[in-house]
Amino acid sequence: MAKLAYEETFDCVQCGYCLPACPTYQTMEKETHSPRGRINLVKMAAEGKISTDELKEPIDLCLGCRACETACPTNVQYGRILESAKEVLAESHQPSLAQRLVEKTVFKGLLPSDKMLRVLEFGLQTYQKSGAQTLVQKSGILPKLLPQGMAEFEAMMPAIKRRKRKKQITPASTKDRVAYFTGCLMDTMFGSINEQAIALLERVGCDVHVIPSQSCCGALQHHAGDIETAKMLAKKNIDAFEEEQYDYIVSSIGGCGAMLMEYGELLRQESEWHERAEQFANKHVDVSIILEKNGLPFSGTLNKTAVYQPSCHMTHVQKNTSAPLALIQGIPGLTYVEIDKQEMCCGSAGIYNLLHYEEATAILDKKMPYVQKAKPDLLITTNPGCHLQMKLGIQRAGLAEKIEVKHLVEVLAEVTEGVRNDV
Repeated sequence: MAKLAYEETFDCVQCGYCLPACPTYQTMEKETHSPRGRINLVKMAAEGKISTDELKEPIDLCLGCRACETACPTNVQYGRILESAKEVLAESHQPSLAQRLVEKTVFKGLLPSDKMLRVLEFGLQTYQKSGAQTLVQKSGILPKLLPQGMAEFEAMMPAIKRRKRKKQITPASTKDRVAYFTGCLMDTMFGSINEQAIALLERVGCDVHVIPSQSCCGALQHHAGDIETAKMLAKKNIDAFEEEQYDYIVSSIGGCGAMLMEYGELLRQESEWHERAEQFANKHVDVSIILEKNGLPFSGTLNKTAVYQPSCHMTHVQKNTSAPLALIQGIPGLTYVEIDKQEMCCGSAGIYNLLHYEEATAILDKKMPYVQKAKPDLLITTNPGCHLQMKLGIQRAGLAEKIEVKHLVEVLAEVTEGVRNDV
């Protein structure tokens, strides 16, 4: 219990400003599933008034979207409180066999290993190109073998392409020296977006480098309460990106970018790492910030009506709200429509939508009517988890033939001179 962020809980004055911003409170309508309710439970657990058993469900069902931090008038450090509770729960509760398997094979084995990710990439590509995926889907066997969430997301999976990682020609008037963070699952399942992001950065005059020794950001491990693995990955990335000097560390993944920016917070109690972690975090920006700052040379038009699903971690942790919108609104021919409740979480939250499918789907179903009301042709995202979750929402609403889901980078590449035909 000593690991719980007890002192931080006193900053919460129980005012309730967080309630309208909290997706789980809006769908579950329980005080224990609101930010202030969870904070009070953490305080009571630290004081020995309740057991961790009573803390577990409310904490497990928190998305970690951090919208409450943006809404809070007293700047409560909800992220630190939530992190401490997850760590304590991970240590005090015996995980199930499935949880142990995921932790060992995915969090510690697969995600940090580039070799294993390449094996996964090859396997998924073979599964798709061989026709096996089509046969499996037609057989209807997946819902019987996999949990409902995993079976549905298998159908949402993008076409897996082998990484090119070819070197573009950087203009002579280089503006910024950039180290590009590829991400683990992003580079495996959405590798073409990374290629397009690099090409866009180079198109605006950046000298872009991809660090071979970089690793998983540690976000999924961190969300699961595996703080030690998250710290190990943070240190590995700090070491890798310190090998040379860069003006910026750039990513195109809302969730990973938020984790990179919180390395200082993650390593705050390790004196030999904290300052280095802060320097690393201060160099990170989302790709949209660099592209918006330097200006893209658009050469095409996109005659569509588009809505935008902002990543929660992009909004509430990275605090990056204006750059993506400026880029979207600047696309020639595009009609941008701001939907009601735009900042509301889609229910993805890392792998929350797989672990808590029904709760995540309830949040998604609450979000979708606002999207449908705008009648878009295109829905733009900035995070792979949001991307798949919104595709699921559109599929469930029967709108897959009418609404296309694309990452902001894909949309920009489509209308940018010297990129749209090269990538």
